[in-house]
Amino acid sequence: MPFTCAAQDLPVLFLYNIDPGWTEEEAEAARQANRKMADALRVAGHPVAHEEVTDPDLPSLLAAHSPHERILFNQCESLPGVPHSEHEVVRLIEASGFTYTGAPPEALRLTGDKAETKRLLDAHNIPTPVWRVFEEPCAAGWDLFPAIVKTVREHCSLSLTPESVVMNRGELERRIAHILQRYDQPALVEDFIDGREFHVPVWGDGIPMLLPVVEMDFSACPSLRDRLCTYDAKFSPDSLEYAAINSLIPAPLNEQELAALSDVTLNAYRATGCRDYARLDVRKRGGIFYVLDVNPNADLDNEASIACAAECSGLSYSELMTRLVRLAARRHPRFA
Repeated sequence: MPFTCAAQDLPVLFLYNIDPGWTEEEAEAARQANRKMADALRVAGHPVAHEEVTDPDLPSLLAAHSPHERILFNQCESLPGVPHSEHEVVRLIEASGFTYTGAPPEALRLTGDKAETKRLLDAHNIPTPVWRVFEEPCAAGWDLFPAIVKTVREHCSLSLTPESVVMNRGELERRIAHILQRYDQPALVEDFIDGREFHVPVWGDGIPMLLPVVEMDFSACPSLRDRLCTYDAKFSPDSLEYAAINSLIPAPLNEQELAALSDVTLNAYRATGCRDYARLDVRKRGGIFYVLDVNPNADLDNEASIACAAECSGLSYSELMTRLVRLAARRHPRFA
């Protein structure tokens, strides 16, 4: 479907979740962010209905809408009260007959497990930092330092703090023990790539393409431990980490660097089954771009990397959102 298709001919069902474990402040922030997205779709001309998912019985909520009449804009990150269920949300959406924006269930299941994602990247010869999963605090056999310790199954840098970067065996084993106890899941240990970091927005289905690349500027972070995007650096505007890291857009890359980065990023996008849009986090060291993380259905907040990259390329927020609807519309039996 061409991008010139009239938006009023593409009705949207906008779906997002509110989790019972969130504070009221967190819930209200989520509502406001999702309202901005829905409003941007209305500005583009789409008729928009929205549903707030507060109960894991998603099929009953969807039954009030016709999949033949609407494109579902999926911003539902989990079934309320059910951790790590983003892929199950999409499975239920598909079972209800809807055509929807974003990645299919298998891509979300795969990328929700960092170890499985790393195995796939290795199998496709896509550079990614040397890694190992630990299910016990003993880190015998690991001798690459500095290293970084993450959870296997959490997104949004939830477990990352400056203490995640470790310099020796003792620090490593203490951090592994922290992950095991605090998050009740294995720890992923990686070679810490102390180099330039890029957030690379990609969109498209059959022929994906890069939006302008965003570089995380760590020049105000003299300590190696502070040169990473923690949860606070991403989501806490009042934190020192948030204030210290600037975003450079477009990233200052020469033609050869951009071509190499594009090659690695698009290979990872395709290999992991991403669709419509994603953000890949990449670091460069010694002339090699290493894929750190693959984020299908990445943050579409109007201040996040994808929206900023779209604006840098000349697209308004509403133009970004309507293009995502039109990507999905190509798969719809009525609108295609």
